[in-house]
Amino acid sequence: MKFQFGKKTKPGRNELCPCGSGLKYKKCCSGKKEVISDFESIRTLYYRKHKIRLKKAEDIEGIRAAGRLVLVSLDLAEAAVRPGITTDELNSLVHEFTIKNGATPAPLNYRGFPKSICTSVNEVICHGIPGERVLKDGDIINIDVTSILKGYYADANKTFFVGTPGPDAEKIVRVSKESMNIGISMVKPGNTVGDIGWAIQKYAEGQGCSVVREFVGHGVGFEFHEAPQVPHYGKKGDGIAMVPGMVFTIEPMINLGSSDLYVLKDKWTAVTKDGSLSAQFEQTLLVTENGVESLTPYN
Repeated sequence: MKFQFGKKTKPGRNELCPCGSGLKYKKCCSGKKEVISDFESIRTLYYRKHKIRLKKAEDIEGIRAAGRLVLVSLDLAEAAVRPGITTDELNSLVHEFTIKNGATPAPLNYRGFPKSICTSVNEVICHGIPGERVLKDGDIINIDVTSILKGYYADANKTFFVGTPGPDAEKIVRVSKESMNIGISMVKPGNTVGDIGWAIQKYAEGQGCSVVREFVGHGVGFEFHEAPQVPHYGKKGDGIAMVPGMVFTIEPMINLGSSDLYVLKDKWTAVTKDGSLSAQFEQTLLVTENGVESLTPYN
């Protein structure tokens, strides 16, 4: 179904209901007096039913500006990644750049998180706390940056090679990046959130890897974490129907071995239970009338 804002549209009886229930229109809002006519109507329905806050044009531009800052921060961090550097040095680099540009690092003091970025090395799945860990040749490191600029949040991460990667490192980074790209390819009006997870899971498991269940993508823009949650596994057709104005992250965490994990005593750092490598890529995405736009675009 194509959502045309600014004029009345009526979905077909067998199309997904634009209220986001995931049901066909004939089994959902067909008999209701409430008419889905334009952006404001859909915006009201999605907040009432799902607590999803659709973004207006000015909001999207604000998130896009924050996204540009996030991308430059990641570029700076990538240029600094080398054997011998500590994760805390990478944190300081991004922190100082963020503050210098009039923004705030969203992770800092978020629910007690003590640093400005997340640095997840090798077997660390996510939420690694920067510290005295020294990077070694052959490591992989995920750097996750979220910046708040003029009240708007943008969130992205990449996994980098430290020195010369081995074959396992090359594989998990390739599979995790392609998992994100495949998930992004499923984003368009009328598709469901479940379509994203289904596509990622099918690809990653087909490569002999596993998908982490405990951590998911999420709405972003007005806050660090908003509705909806975006699992990276699931069934095709399940979940909320996507509509223009939705902004959320896709950030699959892919393990070379089992998907089982545990969290360290710091209550943040999640690691693979079997010690296998884990990698992740993330972008902040906007559902448009015709498909998808990344607000943190990188190749």
